[in-house]
Amino acid sequence: MNSFKRYRPRVALFQPRIPQNTGTIGRSCLAFNMSLDIIKPTGFSFEDKYLKRAGLDYWANVDLNLFESFEDYKNSFINSRIIALTKKSSNSISNIIYKESDILLFGREDTGLPDSIINNCELIAGIPMPGGENQLKAGGVRSLNLSVACGIVCYSVCLQLNLLGK
Repeated sequence: MNSFKRYRPRVALFQPRIPQNTGTIGRSCLAFNMSLDIIKPTGFSFEDKYLKRAGLDYWANVDLNLFESFEDYKNSFINSRIIALTKKSSNSISNIIYKESDILLFGREDTGLPDSIINNCELIAGIPMPGGENQLKAGGVRSLNLSVACGIVCYSVCLQLNLLGK
């Protein structure tokens, strides 16, 4: 669809590696009426059976946009804030006052967002985890699955912007 002029938050994945996560995120984007932007390279083909299985028969309806690099991506959305979502941030996603033109940027499943990308974002935030490794002395969770984290953030943003009924 390539809907660059839609006024709803967008989800961007920086170099995703796991097709099942990307398929699930695509389905979530469709459910929340958000575009899904993929910044290459990916760790899979878009013909991957796992990607299609996770996205079910919804995948063909996802507003999917591919970009060759982060620089190309950032230059395509000069009027939008890019919000880096990372476990490296102590700033909670609930502290942000979102705008409909915001971009929610998530990193790779294995390495997250590199500092060079985070440093080029307008805001940085993370999901508070009371059961995280920083909160518990032993046995705390290191991170959330990428598709789970994306779902939490998308719902939170849509709730704050009153977009769930639109």
